Amino acid sequence: MKSNKYIEELKTKSAEELQNELVAAKKELFNLRFQNATNQLDNTARIKEVRKNIARIQTVITEKSRA
Repeated sequence: MKSNKYIEELKTKSAEELQNELVAAKKELFNLRFQNATNQLDNTARIKEVRKNIARIQTVITEKSRA
């Protein structure tokens, strides 16, 4: 599965890299929402995908902080 590879990739990154990835994903989500509000977004499923990626990143960050 695609998401399993993504999660494994996240687990190999450092805490700083994860934070940078989280910031980038949140910026992308903001831009997608803005495009959706102005009716410029073609692929609305991308919003859901980015939201799930943000949750995955936050989960890996939490796992690393508890370890």
